[in-house]
Amino acid sequence: MDTDRPATGLAADIAARTDSYFNRTKRIVERFGDKRVTYALFLRRPVICAPRLMLDWLNMVAAQRGTEIEVDLIYQEGDWVGAGEPIVYLTGSMVHLSDLETILLQKIGPACVAAHNAYQMALSLPNAAFLAMEARHCAGAEMQDMMSYAASVGSSAARREGAKGFVGSANDCTAHWFGAAQGFGTMPHSLIGYAGSTMRAAEMFRETFPDEPITVLVDYFGKEITDALAVCARFPQVAAAGDLSFRLDTHGGRFLEGLDPAESYAVLERHAPGAIRRYRSDSELRFLVGTGVSAAAIWRTREALDQAGYEKVRIVVSSGFGVDKCRVMADAKAPIDVVGTGSFIPDSWHETYATADIVEYDGVPMVKIGREFLLRKNGARKRGG
Repeated sequence: MDTDRPATGLAADIAARTDSYFNRTKRIVERFGDKRVTYALFLRRPVICAPRLMLDWLNMVAAQRGTEIEVDLIYQEGDWVGAGEPIVYLTGSMVHLSDLETILLQKIGPACVAAHNAYQMALSLPNAAFLAMEARHCAGAEMQDMMSYAASVGSSAARREGAKGFVGSANDCTAHWFGAAQGFGTMPHSLIGYAGSTMRAAEMFRETFPDEPITVLVDYFGKEITDALAVCARFPQVAAAGDLSFRLDTHGGRFLEGLDPAESYAVLERHAPGAIRRYRSDSELRFLVGTGVSAAAIWRTREALDQAGYEKVRIVVSSGFGVDKCRVMADAKAPIDVVGTGSFIPDSWHETYATADIVEYDGVPMVKIGREFLLRKNGARKRGG
């Protein structure tokens, strides 16, 4: 093998992105003789198995290099994986595997943690549909695709336990992960500002897309209740058909229209008293009765719509809906129809760090001291189909 020939294309990309000590190891093994090795890949925290992007890339590289890599996927896509449990064993040429470790870990760790977050969120609010709105928080197209894939995996796992889960994403390029033809979404705040009023924005949308359901943002002018009821009155048939929704995105610097701390407590006392009658942390209280899109804000909106006879109008919520906020909303039985969220993206990025260790050299089990738990145990670790 001519190891001095400049790398091109995929080979150059791998060499540039891979940690230098793996590239040096590849050169050393090429010089002194290849071995057949087995890598174990794992994370240090519980996750939902989301290996597809990593495996697709690995198979593509193997095909281009003309080598075979045996994949022993211990946990299938969507399985729950305990901390430290090997997710997959990869067996093949050390020459062809040693320089892939960096990129393989990039492609599996964040996806597994994001899938676990999406799973927990969907399971916490099983009757709500979720919309993946993570794109603006991603560091480029690759992360955007990875996070939507992860949400779809976590969602599928939650659906197997009875949740609605994620029904789509906010853009066309990731819609396929959810079985959708295109992204979902109606209007941003910029359209409200352009139109000059919430009502006019709704009218503009309806005139442009007359046959589509409409979701109207109602927090721009701080008149969530007033504007929602006005739009319902303007489009009574759309409201009666269940094709009208309102998205609450009230920022954390103020209360929803008509609420303050005392009134927020009063709203929950009417609808979910058990949620506020026991000890709560500061963050839980904020989610329940604080500023922004609180449980009280959601209940107040539902209350106002129902009292006006608009029971079929749906409520969409966004703004910081991560695992903890979804759990609090579930405890308050908040009447949420749809959650728009990007908060399944891991917020503690160090938790996404996947790790790989070689556990066999030419069929002989061997791993560094302290990682013996990664060694194969006569097939006892095999899970899934």
